[in-house]
Amino acid sequence: MNGSLALIGSGEYLPAMAEFEKSLVADGVKNKMQPRFIQIPTAAGQESSNRLDYWQHLGKVQADLIGIPQVFLPIYNREDANNMEYVNQIKDSALIYLSGGDPHYLANSLINTPLWSAIVSNWQNGSSLAGCSAGAMVLSSQIPHFRLSRNEPTAGLNLIPSIRVIPHFNKFFKWIPESAAKMLLNVPDDSILIGIDELTAIVKRSGMSQWQVYGEAKVHFLKGIDQQQLRDGEVISFNH
Repeated sequence: MNGSLALIGSGEYLPAMAEFEKSLVADGVKNKMQPRFIQIPTAAGQESSNRLDYWQHLGKVQADLIGIPQVFLPIYNREDANNMEYVNQIKDSALIYLSGGDPHYLANSLINTPLWSAIVSNWQNGSSLAGCSAGAMVLSSQIPHFRLSRNEPTAGLNLIPSIRVIPHFNKFFKWIPESAAKMLLNVPDDSILIGIDELTAIVKRSGMSQWQVYGEAKVHFLKGIDQQQLRDGEVISFNH
C-alpha cells in the first residue's frame, strides 16, 4: 500500500506547516513506520554552507516542534545519493521530505540512484513522501526550465508522470517572463497542470482515493481537468 503523498507550494519546516507535517508523520506511523522525519536537502546542494546550515537548523526546530527526531541527510550531490550509509537510513521512516531549491539539480542528482530507489520502496510500503517546491516539481516525468524556456525539459523522477506542478503560484508569475509563463501552460494533453500557492499543499492520504488541500491559500487546476481553485479542506479526484 502506498503511503501518503504531499505536493507543497512552499513553506517546508515553517510553523504554518507544522501540523500538516506532523500529520504526514502520523500517516506513516499508522502504516507501521518508525517516527522519523527524514530531511533531504539535495535541491539546495549548490547553495552556500551557511544556507545549508540554515536549512538544517530550520528542520531541527520543526522536528522538535512536532516532537520527533530530526534525521538530516547531507545528500548534496549524486555521489551522496549513492552512499549506502544514507540510503540505509530511509527504510521504515515515517516521512521522507524533499525540500526546495533547484529542481533540475535535484532530479539529476537523484534519478536512477540507490537513494531514490529506497525512497520509492519505502513510500510503497507505507511511508509518507513530501515534496516542497522543487521537491514537488521533480516527481513528474519532466521539469520545464522557467527562466531558460528554450532549453529542453529535464527528465523528472516519474513518480506521478502526468502531474506538473508550478510552486509558489501566487508569486510565481512576478518572477518569470511572459514567454516562460506561456511555455509553462503548454503541457501535453494527458497532463494535469497544478499551481500550488505558498504555504499550501495538496495531499493524497494513504488508502484514500481523493486529494485534499491544506493551507493558507489555494491550489489552482489549470490544464487537464476542469479549471478550478480549491481551498483548505476541499477534495478532488484525478488520476496521475
